[in-house]
Amino acid sequence: MNYNIQDYTEDELISLYRAILKPRMIEERMLVLLRQGKVSKWFSGIGQEAISVGSALALEKDEYILPLHRNLGVFTSREVPLDRLFAQFQGKTTGFTKGRDRSFHFGTNEHHIVGMISHLGPQLAVADGIALADLLEKKEKVTLVFSGDGGASEGDFHEALNVAAVWGLPVIFMIENNGYGLSTPNNEQFKFRHFIDKGPAYGIDALQIDGNNVLEVYDTVRQAASSIRKNPRPMLIEAITFRMRGHEEASGTKYVPQELFEKWAKKDPVENFEKFLLEELILTQKVMDGIRGEIAAEIEAGLQAAYATPMPEANRQEELADVYKSFDQEVIKPSSEGKTERRFVDAVSDAIRQSMERYPELVLMGQDVAEYGGVFKVTEGFVDKFGKERIRNTPLCESAILGVGLGMSVRGKKSIVEMQFADFVSAGFSQIVNNLAKSHYRWGQAADVVVRMPTGAGAAAGPFHSQSNEAWFFHTPGLKVVYPSTPYDAKGLLNAAIEDPNPVMYFEHKLLYRSISQEIPDDYYTVEIGKARTVAEGTDLTIITYGMGVHWASQLQQELTDASLEILDLRSLLPWDKEAVRDAVAKTGRVLILHEDTLTGGIGGEIAAWVGENCFELLDAPVARVASLDTAVPFAQPLEQEFLPKQRLRQKVEAMLAY
Repeated sequence: MNYNIQDYTEDELISLYRAILKPRMIEERMLVLLRQGKVSKWFSGIGQEAISVGSALALEKDEYILPLHRNLGVFTSREVPLDRLFAQFQGKTTGFTKGRDRSFHFGTNEHHIVGMISHLGPQLAVADGIALADLLEKKEKVTLVFSGDGGASEGDFHEALNVAAVWGLPVIFMIENNGYGLSTPNNEQFKFRHFIDKGPAYGIDALQIDGNNVLEVYDTVRQAASSIRKNPRPMLIEAITFRMRGHEEASGTKYVPQELFEKWAKKDPVENFEKFLLEELILTQKVMDGIRGEIAAEIEAGLQAAYATPMPEANRQEELADVYKSFDQEVIKPSSEGKTERRFVDAVSDAIRQSMERYPELVLMGQDVAEYGGVFKVTEGFVDKFGKERIRNTPLCESAILGVGLGMSVRGKKSIVEMQFADFVSAGFSQIVNNLAKSHYRWGQAADVVVRMPTGAGAAAGPFHSQSNEAWFFHTPGLKVVYPSTPYDAKGLLNAAIEDPNPVMYFEHKLLYRSISQEIPDDYYTVEIGKARTVAEGTDLTIITYGMGVHWASQLQQELTDASLEILDLRSLLPWDKEAVRDAVAKTGRVLILHEDTLTGGIGGEIAAWVGENCFELLDAPVARVASLDTAVPFAQPLEQEFLPKQRLRQKVEAMLAY
């Protein structure tokens, strides 16, 4: 192994040695503790330390790094206290996730690290978001994100590199090519020869380095980062290395040919660097022994402190409180009495415009949202007012843009991500339910992202442009779900969603965009999230609904002149207003829950169960539901009309009134 010491001082070289030795010594201790049952799982980075250490030390301390399983050296090089690190491994209270997650599944803004989730690929786009925030603030910074060779097979890898290339983001994509994705060798993962072959296809620079040579890693990353800070752009660095142990200890290594271990053992990054420094008389046995003794003592002290920390005691209130970032919404009233007749689509547009003015850090991202104004023209004219830095057309990559939103949140910025149609959110599902929804509960990082979702059927648009998929997210703790039915609520709730630091799924029914209008305040105002609205008061039957269901129920109320219907518009689905539901049930004793989503697994089932458990003594009839058929949304109009619950609503209401 060739070490080019250039103009390094002896102190600098010894410092690098200390840095690469430390994670190796920790790992050796962790393997003992694993056998003793004192840690539950371990993903070994033995043999790959040079990549983590060289990369971390080459960056400035306030530049973000997004590591993976085998990057202990990132955490030690960023001087994360060992007592907290070991407590994290043991699930202790003083760990970074309070026992809620394990190993390196955490972040720490103090040390400018954003940890992984098990899905691997999604964190690549989070790095894009952090880099975009730096770019917008004109900070000369770089973000470095790790990927393994196996994880690079995921679509998120392509999306993140493509977005970074198109937007010129200052990101280093560090590919740790160790030959295996768990047990699958590279020749079964991909057919290209090297990852550097991918760089030109994306239009980005690509370099290949010896991932076991700490000086080569350090020099390459340092020079790349210096260049990127002055000329922002992404870069791919492929570090060739080898995994000397199993994917994780339980998986073993029987699937790896023995000759590979023999070959790579000769390239051990710690032993080779140590031998080189000894041969060059830069390091003496005495100094080496002293360094090892100091690290051993630090490890022991950290372990003892972690052992002394008790396991977390389950506290239901604390667990529930940490699902969301604490936020006490103060409803904002309009500052003047001026009102204008506005369509639903105009109300949504007004909210975005006024929030963009209110929050200079707010960025809107989506397909065709810039000059074209979005397919529904919600953002028409916004580029002229706010510029293309804040109104950003995106490639067709829902997952990456949602990840960018989380990365922006890490850097304290708000974002709105528009799904062109709610149906397309499935392409970014993991980012929402695993990254956005869980980040605050796991390590206290809020995801200040609003996902706008044009939704709903009735326009003969078929199965992939008409779905009502709010129930997908209603089930996910950490998200908020909002679904207005009027222009007034559309504006006020969207402003409130943008104000809220938690991730909000904001549904807009496409058929309401230009079919209804209402006088609404000209000024900025908000509506309380989690508060239902009584649309009509009645004594015979309560209809609990939201979105288009509000208009179906209101139309039926006008037709049934001999019936008195109470209509409750939930407006917010997560959280939903249990107190208002109880009050509405108490008024009539009969409850019908109506929604456009399909019946099975819909939100109505949860509300019906809650009413049955908590309002049973108020009921005079069984709780009923009306919803769409349990099929995909059909294209032909007669089929679509049969699919929707509107024509079944009257029959159900009459049956309940006669009960």
